[in-house]
Amino acid sequence: MQAQNKLKEIRIENKVPDPQSHNKAGVKDFTDLIAWQIAHKIRLKAYEISKELPETEKYNLISQLQRSSASIAANIAEGYGRYSYQENSQFCRQARGSLDETRDHLIFITELYSKQGEKASELIETCKECRKVLNGYIKYLQENKTK
Repeated sequence: MQAQNKLKEIRIENKVPDPQSHNKAGVKDFTDLIAWQIAHKIRLKAYEISKELPETEKYNLISQLQRSSASIAANIAEGYGRYSYQENSQFCRQARGSLDETRDHLIFITELYSKQGEKASELIETCKECRKVLNGYIKYLQENKTK
């Protein structure tokens, strides 16, 4: 019974569709997923931070930060479009890897560039929040892949 209640909480937190009724949870598009919404916010803020980094980082840190942050939301969206719990779960795991890569770049920025350090620290906290939500979504997908 507790497991069912927990699954219900995960569905509500992440607006994950119930396998029986896609529209009950209010998810009609990947943009309705909270995990995607947080990931999108990370991408926007990462791009803001990258604009403030020195020009010497253009082909290194800036490029890496932009690509990894963009990959988070993009993989969540692509997984959602697959209409298979198993494939969706795989893309979400790739998104989680990109999320950790983004957080690594942000940690480096906080240590190397004090001017952008505060913004990067705030975004690191958003990354941690996104990871929790994404893990809940992955767990839901894993539990329903055989249904």
